[in-house]
Amino acid sequence: MSQSTISNEQHKQKMQRRQEVQQKRLAEKTQEKGLIIVNTGNGKGKTTAALGMVMRSLGHGYKVAIVQFIKGAWEPAEKAVLSKWSDQLEFHAMGEGFTWDTQNRERDIEKATAAWTTSLEYILDPEYRLVLLDEINIAIKLGYLEVDTVIAGLSRKPTDSHVILTGRGAPEQLIAIADLVTEMSLIKHPFREQGVKAQPGIEF
Repeated sequence: MSQSTISNEQHKQKMQRRQEVQQKRLAEKTQEKGLIIVNTGNGKGKTTAALGMVMRSLGHGYKVAIVQFIKGAWEPAEKAVLSKWSDQLEFHAMGEGFTWDTQNRERDIEKATAAWTTSLEYILDPEYRLVLLDEINIAIKLGYLEVDTVIAGLSRKPTDSHVILTGRGAPEQLIAIADLVTEMSLIKHPFREQGVKAQPGIEF
């Protein structure tokens, strides 16, 4: 029987049963803990989803830090908007742009290492409830950072703080120790299929 053929009363009963199941599930979930969150995959939205969590944390009055590992040669629009929360937020764009633009592996490794050093300061600081490591997965994938170094740093974070790691190609070791992993799948993209260039408000 489809949803369109059931009566209003049947629908109400169905929703009441669903509500009871959901309330029971919620009642059973009592644990609180800081999460390691990984947003990966070839689709758009990894950083955007992470920034949604940043906005929620700021709305709750928490202190937040963002470290961008690849971006930095250009000023992301997100930085301009988030600067309004300067009393709660630290924002570091520490890359020098896309790797095909920099074309300097030694320099990229140097910048990634500096970004990780900065990140670790915030990860270990209990004042910061959320730390976003944007595009760090790419830095690991390209060999600019050792995944074991990152995992060792994450193991030292305060128990109630959250860390988000974004970027395609997240290594299996990182996925294994994460609490929440989301993979963004690419189904269609106007850049590839229609030749539409990156646009302000959408890509940057």
